[in-house]
Amino acid sequence: MTTDTDITLQIATVADAVGISPLFDAYRQFYGCRADIAAAEAWLTHNLAEAKSTIMVAKDGSDLVAFAQLYPALCSVDLVSYQILYDLYVTPTYRCRGVAASLLTATAQWAKAQGAARIDLETARDNRNAQRLYEKFGYTRDEVFMKFSLNLDGSNDKALTADR
Repeated sequence: MTTDTDITLQIATVADAVGISPLFDAYRQFYGCRADIAAAEAWLTHNLAEAKSTIMVAKDGSDLVAFAQLYPALCSVDLVSYQILYDLYVTPTYRCRGVAASLLTATAQWAKAQGAARIDLETARDNRNAQRLYEKFGYTRDEVFMKFSLNLDGSNDKALTADR
């Protein structure tokens, strides 16, 4: 697959984890995490080796310039499998050149070929640029369900001992 900017898209392998890790680390920093390329590489290597995620990368020649990471999921209500597009990152010098759009198109084609019924994603409430792009590609904002999270690292012990 190629983009409008002659950038090649491909599914990453474990061997690509080293090259993706600086991009993944920059993505994590965008969301407020501290820099840790070694942890980023370990995470990617583990997930790719165990087939826990699929990563599509964008290359300009041999340089990795963007990636999208998807995780498989199940919906028991609709009785379908779907994909969660959890991470999408384009290096700043390649933004506004069609790379993210190409990744969105390619991940949708890939997910459909895998039998997924849909792709879900989340983004920060203030990430308006991403929201506009997702809506342009047909993603719809969920107006029905509210997301909740429970940290299991001990920061919310009352959840584990709540009186029912």
